[in-house]
Amino acid sequence: MYSGADNEFTNSIGEAINLEQNKTEPIYDVAKYYKKNNIGWIVIADENYGEGSSREHAAMEPRFMGCKIILAKSFARIAQTNLKKQGIIPLTFKNKEDYDLIDPYDEVSTKNLEEFNAENNIILILKKPDGQVHQIETIHSFSPNQIGWFKAGSALNQISKNIN
Repeated sequence: MYSGADNEFTNSIGEAINLEQNKTEPIYDVAKYYKKNNIGWIVIADENYGEGSSREHAAMEPRFMGCKIILAKSFARIAQTNLKKQGIIPLTFKNKEDYDLIDPYDEVSTKNLEEFNAENNIILILKKPDGQVHQIETIHSFSPNQIGWFKAGSALNQISKNIN
């Protein structure tokens, strides 16, 4: 999972900052720690997230490890659909310049996730370590049916509910 990802903040490949322990380590170890401690996490990505990742496993592993949202400047189409099927919310920046607001120790939360529907975009709250707060407007491409996938936890969960 993301073992080949280039981390802009650590200037390394396949590593991330564990914000709870304030140390840089392999991304999988950070995700495993967060999962064990019930900490949801978000991926911040540049252009064309998921390019070359058309297999469902590219979305299954982040879901299994507790990823909740992928926020990117743009997505590869198949990767975006696979994330939706796994119950992860792929979001794009409404203003791509907001990408530059994000720093490694920022805390990201949602403002209006409870109101998530096909017509309502999600607003993210970015809280800086010094207390500054920024709102990031995002865009999603979920259809009403795909919203059901998210609310059920995944497309497979929704299908299973409808069969029983």
